[in-house]
Amino acid sequence: MAPLSAVLIAGLLCTAVAGPAAAADSRLLGRWRTAAQGGVVEIHACGSALCGRLVDAAPLRRNPDQRDVRNHDPALRDRPLRGLRVLEGFRGGPTTWTGGPLYDPDSGRRAASGRLVLIDPDHLAVRGCIAPLLCRTQTWVRLP
Repeated sequence: MAPLSAVLIAGLLCTAVAGPAAAADSRLLGRWRTAAQGGVVEIHACGSALCGRLVDAAPLRRNPDQRDVRNHDPALRDRPLRGLRVLEGFRGGPTTWTGGPLYDPDSGRRAASGRLVLIDPDHLAVRGCIAPLLCRTQTWVRLP
């Protein structure tokens, strides 16, 4: 039988390693097809929250080195679109997460806050707001 201290240390190590991943709800993890430009966003754990990065879109299929040329901030227009973080800091669950910012590379606009609502296991409503009454919602579809 293992000494109690060894069991406690093993338990603490498992908690430390699994903590951040367990905090991010696995129901949203994975790739989602966006409503525009055939985009694909991969939602992943970032610390105790959820984030998402752009992994594919029509402009990237035409030019894999496509830059963020529509960004309203000229200083950010040279960053690559592939891998660009478009969702950040979402927390909550089991069906609704809030956070932000969100970024729309099509318009170059940043929404300060947003909401993710899991409609069913394969459909996600993504809402971004640049002001309390200026919001837009898209439905994303889970990819296999």
